[in-house]
Amino acid sequence: MRTEPDLSNLDNYAEVNGITICYRTLGSQDNPPLLLIMGLGAQLISWPKDLLERFSDEGFFVITFDNRDCGLSSKTEGEPEDSGGLLVQAATGEKVTQKYSLSNMALDSVALLNHLGFDAAHIVGASMGGMIAQTIAIEHPSSVLSLTSIMSATGNPEEFTPTEEALNALLAAPENSKDQIIEANVVASKTLAGPHWDEDYARDLARRNYDRSFHPKGIGFQIGAIAMSGDRTERLAPLRIPSLVVHGTVDPLLPLHNGISTAEAIPEAELLIFEEMGHDLPEKHWTQLIEGIKSLSNKK
Repeated sequence: MRTEPDLSNLDNYAEVNGITICYRTLGSQDNPPLLLIMGLGAQLISWPKDLLERFSDEGFFVITFDNRDCGLSSKTEGEPEDSGGLLVQAATGEKVTQKYSLSNMALDSVALLNHLGFDAAHIVGASMGGMIAQTIAIEHPSSVLSLTSIMSATGNPEEFTPTEEALNALLAAPENSKDQIIEANVVASKTLAGPHWDEDYARDLARRNYDRSFHPKGIGFQIGAIAMSGDRTERLAPLRIPSLVVHGTVDPLLPLHNGISTAEAIPEAELLIFEEMGHDLPEKHWTQLIEGIKSLSNKK
């Protein structure tokens, strides 16, 4: 059974951009920084320990953190709006106003880098994290040595075409008991993943996530940030940053055309398509991902 140890002793905290960010680092600070940004409601522990160690072994100083409204970082006061309603508003082009946007979350990331003494880093984002990474590249290009966008999208509402099952998994209301919540998260993980899904690992991660921080309201606020931020397609066109777009062929939440469109929107971006990868990052693809990011980091 694949499980991971408790590494809570590695948690650090930074007061940046008016909030508290929980973060961890791995490797030598003399190495080029690699900032990894997780997706919707996903804590920093969602990055597998073995993957982080492999990045470190490749010569990166690895930085992971909890986005605001997730994990052990600051939580927004009040109640979020209905997530389904926000997505409908965004899809129809209606203006959405929320507590914060992806621009605020991008600034959180840049401020954390500055707190750690870096002016720029190799930026890697998964899902919503990819949207944040793109926003950093657009709004803070001098902070980006390279950009990697994994299983993400440009924000074009016409391309948000999830399966009904995937959308239900994204918007499902939380259950009542710890066991029910963990089981619901396992089911959601399976719904979003490709055929290489690891049930034991998914269950262990769901348990660790619950024990570390259970904050379902945060997902609503983060969906609000996505809905408020709109389509980045035209804003990506001026980028002159080494970029890699990674996507799976069987992603039910953000189908493959989202990755293709992202790569087309970013000048000279490389597109890396993983067969049989859903909205997840199975171990079988790690080597190719690491090689892609390493190659990208060597570009000028």
